[in-house]
Amino acid sequence: MPGSHTAPTARDIGSPVRFLWWLVVSQRRRVALGALLGSTWMASLALSPYLLSRAVDDGLRADDRGALAGWSAALLAGGAVTAWLGIARHRTMTKVRMDASFRTVRVTVAHATRLGATLPRRVTAGEVVAIGMSDVQAIAQSLTVTGPGLGAVVAYVAVAVLLLSISPLLAAVVLAGVPLLAGTVGPLLRRLQGVGAGYREQQGALTARLVDVVTGLRVLGGLGGKEAYAVRYGADSAALREQGYRVGAVTSWVGALGNGLPALFLAVVTWLAARMAAEGTISVGDLVAVYGYVAVLVVPVASFIEGGADLARATVAARRVTRFLALRPEHADDPERAPAPAPAPVPGAPAVLRDPGSGVEVRPGLLTALAATRPEDAVAVVDRLGRFAPSDATWGDVRLDALPVGPLRDRVLVADNEADLFAGTVREVVAGRHEPADDAIRAAVRAAAAGDVVDALPDGLGSAVAAQGRDLSGGQRQRLRLARALHAAPDTLLAVEPTSAVDAHTEVAMAAGLRAARRGRTTLVTTTSPLVLEQADVVVFLVDGKAAATGAHHDLLRDEAGYRALVARGAGEVAG
Repeated sequence: MPGSHTAPTARDIGSPVRFLWWLVVSQRRRVALGALLGSTWMASLALSPYLLSRAVDDGLRADDRGALAGWSAALLAGGAVTAWLGIARHRTMTKVRMDASFRTVRVTVAHATRLGATLPRRVTAGEVVAIGMSDVQAIAQSLTVTGPGLGAVVAYVAVAVLLLSISPLLAAVVLAGVPLLAGTVGPLLRRLQGVGAGYREQQGALTARLVDVVTGLRVLGGLGGKEAYAVRYGADSAALREQGYRVGAVTSWVGALGNGLPALFLAVVTWLAARMAAEGTISVGDLVAVYGYVAVLVVPVASFIEGGADLARATVAARRVTRFLALRPEHADDPERAPAPAPAPVPGAPAVLRDPGSGVEVRPGLLTALAATRPEDAVAVVDRLGRFAPSDATWGDVRLDALPVGPLRDRVLVADNEADLFAGTVREVVAGRHEPADDAIRAAVRAAAAGDVVDALPDGLGSAVAAQGRDLSGGQRQRLRLARALHAAPDTLLAVEPTSAVDAHTEVAMAAGLRAARRGRTTLVTTTSPLVLEQADVVVFLVDGKAAATGAHHDLLRDEAGYRALVARGAGEVAG
């Protein structure tokens, strides 16, 4: 797909029309070819009536068999050329629509990836599904107007010129009548755009609810809420159906007028031409030609109306897509702020991560544990140190918010305990974005004490894992998440409660494996479990969001009563 690597600019997504225009100019050569073939094909439709009129006047009326044979052969050849042009036009316009569809899908998926953690907080899963299923199709279909739509204009002008050579009156009727027919449908197209926008809003909301029900079906079943959600979904579905009926009513009127008005126009012009032929103003061959010309106009008029309906639907769809593409990640680089003026924006050597708000320092090469009286305080520190929340945290001598996000994410990894697990094999889940080398994957799996999880699956590393690990237990998912984080081998790993969902025996193995796998690298874990705290080089005791004490685990047990109480509670949870 030529130029598929280019992304739309901020101007390109400034409005639905600009986005549709970007899809056109992104494949300008193919669109130009489609417009040329469409125009030539539409114009060639008018060739047959002209050749037929010559065969009638020069052959039949003049009783000239040679002329009749010649014009008949020309008519056959013209039909063959028209057929070939129609095939070529259809193939080209299919490629245009497919290119627009793939290009829209590509930019929306790429933008969803850039949004990252911002996506589920700003857009529902149902909205993303609706964009991929209905909006993309509507947008792609609208690009048909670049071929047959432009060809309809050319055919309209060509027929008017041909009729002018027969009768100025007939030419005037056609020149005035076709725009009048197309304009008649204008109010319906505006109505279609309005009801279509409402339908699209309801469709996105209903799809979101369906996704929520499917993903939470097990929980709903346990709570006995399936029936309540089924009733609510049924009511919303009925409302969407009624809105769909309204859209269908307008669409049916557009379709009926698109077919009926050209036929009525054909009858009026044919009656007028027949009267002129009866009066001797035009010949019988001219009458045949007029009928053929006006019959040909049925195609461009229908194209005008159909193209208008397609554009109305595409405008609604493109508005949803551009609204999605206009979303910005919550913690993206600030384009108005220059990066820190240093030779290497991201520290090249290991450096201390500092969070002035809490007083927490993560020293390079050590395993640091963060034990907080309130778990949410520890999570807030990790969010600030990982640049997932506004702060004045620093890495070395540079503020994190002054560093480019991309290189920072490559070096500092936040391993959230609720991080998504994507559908795929165990090998793909653990490898993440890295090359899936089995030796490295197995080492990470062993370090995360997940060897028994993999061994219990039928195909080992090749076993399929459902999205979000729904076919695994909570402890198994947690071990796979830790294995994925260890396999990534970042310079700095910030892990949130990596052992909270496993039993004491497994937790001991995970803590030891984590320490061994991260030896010599900077690591921070949030935990209150003594089994993990014992493995830490440094423990930071966090009280009300502030570092109250820092030291070795056993020293804090001896000197800090609050820490002893916290760890005793953690020990009770482990025992439980």
